[in-house]
Amino acid sequence: MTANNANFAAPWKQLGFAIGHATNSEGATGCTVIRAIEGRFRCAAHLLGRASGTRELATTVPTHLADRIDAVMLTGGSAYGLDAAAGVMRWMEEHGRGFPIAGGVVPIVPTAVIFDLAPLGSFSARPTADMAYAACASAMSTNIAEGSVGAGTGATVGKIGGIARAMKGGVGIGSARGGDTLAAAIVVTNAFGDVRNGNNEIIAGARTESGAFADGESMLRTVLADKARNDRVASESDAGRTNTTIAFVAVNASMSKIELAGLAAATSAAFYRRITPCGTAFDGDVIFAACPVDGVQAPMPVVEVLAVAAMEQAIERSVQLARGRDGIPGLADNHAHS
Repeated sequence: MTANNANFAAPWKQLGFAIGHATNSEGATGCTVIRAIEGRFRCAAHLLGRASGTRELATTVPTHLADRIDAVMLTGGSAYGLDAAAGVMRWMEEHGRGFPIAGGVVPIVPTAVIFDLAPLGSFSARPTADMAYAACASAMSTNIAEGSVGAGTGATVGKIGGIARAMKGGVGIGSARGGDTLAAAIVVTNAFGDVRNGNNEIIAGARTESGAFADGESMLRTVLADKARNDRVASESDAGRTNTTIAFVAVNASMSKIELAGLAAATSAAFYRRITPCGTAFDGDVIFAACPVDGVQAPMPVVEVLAVAAMEQAIERSVQLARGRDGIPGLADNHAHS
C-alpha cells in the first residue's frame, strides 16, 4: 500500500523543499514535482543511463547561465510526459517564481521521464499540464506519499525476463544525517534490473515460472553459453527495453553547481548497489542533486556518503511500498513475494 511516513518525509521541511504528486490510477501514470518551499535552489544532474528522456536538462549544467532553478519534475508518459512541465511553469509564473526578465519571470523546470506507456493501464494515458499544476500546488514537506503514486504509478522493475515476469516499482523516499549535515532523496524506480536490499539480497525483480527470483545479472552472464537461451532472453528483453530510474537528492550543504554535478555522479553508487544491473543501454537513469542557496559547510566526502545512503534507502522503499496491479505483483500486496 502507499505509505505516508512522516519519519522519512520530515527532512524535506528542514531542507526547504516540498513534494507533490498527481496520479492517474486508471491510466497507470502520474507526475511528481519537487520545488522549494520558498524561492529557488541550485541544481545539477547526472545521466547514468543511455535511454533518457529529459527537458531543460541543459539548465543543470554548471556552465549554464541559470545558476538557480525553480522546480524539478519527475513524470511518467515517456516523451509525451515532458509537455506536462508547462503546468509547473504556469504555477510558478502565477507565484512570481522564475528567472527574472523585463516584464516577468521565466520558470526553470528541468524534467525527466520514465517509460510507463505499457504494460500497465492505458497507452493513451499521459500526465497533463493540469496534473503537474495540481502536483505543484499541493506539494508538502511532510506526510509525502510513497509507493504506487505520482510518477511511480506505472513503474515496474525486473524486466530482464520480460514484462510478464516483472514486479511493481514506485516512489520511495530516504534520508541520512551526519552531525549538522542532512541529505534526503526521492526516487522513481522503473528498472530493467532487480532491486536489492542492504544485504545484497534481491527483494523485487525478474521471476522464474515458479515465482522465485531469476537473478537478472546471472541470466545475462550465462546467456551467451546457450544460443537457444540467448535468443529467448533477447526476445523477452525486447519488451523490457523501456526503463528509467529517475531520482532527486537534496542536501543542506552550501555547494556550487560544479560540486552538485559531482554529488549527482557520486550518488549513482546507490544505483549500482541497489539495482542490478543499472545504467544499461535499456535504462534512461537520471539523478538530480540540489541544495539551498545558503547552507552549512561540510566536506564533500561527507555529503556524498550521506546522499548515497539516502538514495539507497529510497530505492528499497520504492519497491517495498509498491502495490501490484494488472497481473504484476508488488511487495505491498497482501500476498507479497517472499
